[in-house]
Amino acid sequence: MTTDVIEPRGGTMVESDFLKQLAAVIRAEDSYGQWDDKTDADLMAEFIVTRDERREIPIIGDPDPDVMWRLGKFYDAVGLLIEKRTGCMASQMQKMSHEGFGRIVLIAGKLVVVSKHLRDIHRFGFESWEKLAEGGDKVVAAAVETIEAYPDAARA
Repeated sequence: MTTDVIEPRGGTMVESDFLKQLAAVIRAEDSYGQWDDKTDADLMAEFIVTRDERREIPIIGDPDPDVMWRLGKFYDAVGLLIEKRTGCMASQMQKMSHEGFGRIVLIAGKLVVVSKHLRDIHRFGFESWEKLAEGGDKVVAAAVETIEAYPDAARA
């Protein structure tokens, strides 16, 4: 008789500054403490979207408000981590069409530090915690590099 070990959704949680920041951004909205008993993995579980789940999501129709919320929280965490690493506040602006296409920019001072065109926003998510952490860290690292290249514009 063998016992199968079932891995948690998204695999094993990884240690990441980005995941900690994302959890903090989400917890900041819990003004009544209803999520105090939940783990970070529980709070961020919707960010994990497997390949099978992704295939089942229809791309016709308006993006789900929950997906738009997740997208906003992801880039809020990116902006806050950029500020922690550079001292420059990075604010996001996004414009999405009802078809799930759009663009997100993060601006620090007079400098665009992130510019991302998005398609099929209906399927926004990551296959694992590791992929989520890598995705956030990659965007943050590129933005920090841009700020370091043009510090005067970022601090203007």
